[in-house]
Amino acid sequence: MQQTIRIYTDKRNGLYDITQQVADIVQSSGAQSGIVHIYAQGATAAIMIQENWDESVQNDVVNLLKKYIPQGVWEHDVQDGNGDAHLKAGMVGPSESVPIKDGKLALSTWQNIFFCEFDGPRNERNILVTIINKCDID
Repeated sequence: MQQTIRIYTDKRNGLYDITQQVADIVQSSGAQSGIVHIYAQGATAAIMIQENWDESVQNDVVNLLKKYIPQGVWEHDVQDGNGDAHLKAGMVGPSESVPIKDGKLALSTWQNIFFCEFDGPRNERNILVTIINKCDID
């Protein structure tokens, strides 16, 4: 099963919590055991599992990446000014996989799933969610 999550981003760099949307897709799939794969479509975006307690860790991630991968100093900036976004997305990675246990995401208490925007704001970003149900491979 596959579904697409569509989100709007309002910052050049930011983490957007998509955990509930992914959990809703898992629930609607009926899968009790398996894997959910979350994939950011776009060369300047990524997916990350990170702490959800407050925004400080998410802000720290954004600030760390801004510090080590600054805007405006890369060869690719000549084309469209987003060389840093491509590098950040490549470093974080386009996807994550989360186990499904008893019909739910098997995240720990402090983990959530975040879409990472590095070239926003964008009117629409697409995240492809694929459910691999254990029953489908038995």
